[in-house]
Amino acid sequence: MTQDPNILLSVINTGLRDEYATLEDLCASKLLNEDEVRGKLLGIGYVYDEEQNRFILKQ
Repeated sequence: MTQDPNILLSVINTGLRDEYATLEDLCASKLLNEDEVRGKLLGIGYVYDEEQNRFILKQ
């Protein structure tokens, strides 16, 4: 997993848009820890929106 959270955001959201129905599916396929992904992206103000199946800015 990349150390740059902005790059991680781009990679994750692209994967969610193009290949995976859920964050859980993406993480399982890429052998990522879902809690770590969520934590890294929360650190830059993003949360996972299940309805949109992407990370969005926390309101």
